[in-house]
Amino acid sequence: MSNPTISDAPSAERLARHHPPPELVSAQVREALAEDVGDGDLTAGLLLADARACAEVISRDEAVLCGAQWFEEVFRQLDPGVVIDWELRDGERVQPGQRLCSLEGNLRQLLTGERTALNYLQLLSGTATRARRYADAVAGLPVRILDTRKTLPGLRRQQKYAVLCGGCDNHRMGLFDAILIKENHICAAGSISAAVAAARRLAGGVPVEIEVESLDELREALEAGVERVLLDNFGLPELRRAVELTAGRSRLEASGGITRERLRVIAETGVDDISVGGLTKHVEAVDLSMRLVS
Repeated sequence: MSNPTISDAPSAERLARHHPPPELVSAQVREALAEDVGDGDLTAGLLLADARACAEVISRDEAVLCGAQWFEEVFRQLDPGVVIDWELRDGERVQPGQRLCSLEGNLRQLLTGERTALNYLQLLSGTATRARRYADAVAGLPVRILDTRKTLPGLRRQQKYAVLCGGCDNHRMGLFDAILIKENHICAAGSISAAVAAARRLAGGVPVEIEVESLDELREALEAGVERVLLDNFGLPELRRAVELTAGRSRLEASGGITRERLRVIAETGVDDISVGGLTKHVEAVDLSMRLVS
């Protein structure tokens, strides 16, 4: 099976197709503001004048931008009259010292929303930046780098969107949109073939993937006609042999202990997908700063 090679910045159309709907973003931001602001910002409310002000957001790191809609929603919920002018869009690379956007709005509300807005932007940009590094590591090869369900609780939709901004791809969103039969499921069902048969009988047209831990298990999965096979902790020789045995009959996904340093040699074995939990579970926020300007 062939895949498109990974490009640099994802298209605006692709990101728009996968962006969480506005009502979900609004609800997420409302909860985040309630967590931080509570009954009111005591500092800004007591010390600051009710006046208009301007600010800008600067990146101190090389990064990939992600999270503009959440950032904007924070300030719009606090001040519907805020004006935000972006110099970059989600998915674009950022250089140290570069201005991301400028803002004009109510002084109190700009400072009240600063931390929540920057938390979204620095976290999601951090996830997108990590994804970009993984995508760059396999540039030119016909392979997809996939995320997993190893996300921060409550932030899955946001982080999976950030993965797309970084040039990688999403695996299933959760337990509800695809079937992934793993070791414990196989044990409970009795065999690979029994687990696959039950999944097909009960789930209709839902995509089915099964995890295997050896070439013998791969053969059984192929005989069962499964559409996707996850090769768990296979070494490089076993991955190459798995590609030969499969011969395009099923989509192959390498997983387990994947590091960026080994990513390209794994991709060169010919697997279709590589799933990496570290895209979303190892979080390093981008260093951003918002400052008032005259």
